Amino acid sequence: MWRELDHDPRAQDAERPDVGRAGQSDPQGATAESADPRDAFVRDLELPRGRDRERVYMGTRAVELRGSEVRTLATVGAFRVIPETDLRDADTRPRDLRHLRDVGLVHTSPYVVGNARTHLVTLTPRGREFLEQARRPRDPETAQRFYAGINKPRELSHDAQLYRAYWRTAERLIDRGARIRRVVLEEDLKRDYQRFLQASNRRRRDSDGRPDRTTDEIAQWARTEQLPMDGDHVQFPDLRIEYEERDGRRVIEDVEVTTPHYRGAHAAAKARSGFTRYRATGARLGGGSGSSRSGGRGFDPRVAEETLEIGATRDAVLDAVVQRLDVSQKHAAEAYTLAEQQERNPRSVWGYVQGLTRLSQRTPWQDGSFALDRAASRLLTSVH
Repeated sequence: MWRELDHDPRAQDAERPDVGRAGQSDPQGATAESADPRDAFVRDLELPRGRDRERVYMGTRAVELRGSEVRTLATVGAFRVIPETDLRDADTRPRDLRHLRDVGLVHTSPYVVGNARTHLVTLTPRGREFLEQARRPRDPETAQRFYAGINKPRELSHDAQLYRAYWRTAERLIDRGARIRRVVLEEDLKRDYQRFLQASNRRRRDSDGRPDRTTDEIAQWARTEQLPMDGDHVQFPDLRIEYEERDGRRVIEDVEVTTPHYRGAHAAAKARSGFTRYRATGARLGGGSGSSRSGGRGFDPRVAEETLEIGATRDAVLDAVVQRLDVSQKHAAEAYTLAEQQERNPRSVWGYVQGLTRLSQRTPWQDGSFALDRAASRLLTSVH
């Protein structure tokens, strides 16, 4: 669904970030029109855009980047998590991602999307800080936001497909002459909604934390933000694309990635919302060509990851991991502890893989991090 925005951009009065470059930037490069849907994410960044690497300083630390690496970095930051396979194209060099990982700006972790094995790419905190410091002055309310790390581990299979849905929508818009301004994720739209709901509770010591907005006030807020209502509930898309038409009108298009888990009232509400919808690939629980003739469910790797246990007890899990994955007893125990803190079942393949991934993210040594990622990948492979 696309709709015109009824407000103008706010004044751009933020202070200029202190990021130095050894090379010379092209002042026209940031505003030049492009048919590439990813260029919207680098438009406000004072970073290299050419084919050759240039030295960029972040404080006292220097890194060398080329334009394709900057674009990959910003694109990953805009969507929080993207499968490595979705980042490969004719303009992206095979070593770009490896270089970004080597300099500590992105993190990769093994994963399976549908039936395809890949690695998920996210920004590190340092990578997000790097982009923020390279940003040109712009109102934070209208600037592209960047994210580091994984926010909702249990929704990775869904969230990892948002970038693909964006690409398909953005290509259509650009083909008709539109100019992409930015992408807003569902979590930001919901954060704004919570701020609205809790506005009267701020700075009140006697507040019980419950919002006191009326149904009419909520409906008015939804109309202002151009979000549909279904009964008393505001409907939020997975992502919102803000763009300009050829005549300068500011418009938005809301996009939803649907999966077979969308059922009943939830699925009906999304269908009525008017969002542009894309069906997630490889995320079904059964049916279609993958189902058996007897009508049972087809094999779903994601379900297997969540239900199959490595061992019945903590000690059994640690013994199996040490023997099968060539992981030290110390690292095996640390990964289990992290999984226990965050996952419903740390003994499951899925739960323990998440523990390994978190331990890898915390490991400062590159060789140690790679070893843990390989162990997680081998564990996932054992299910498929």
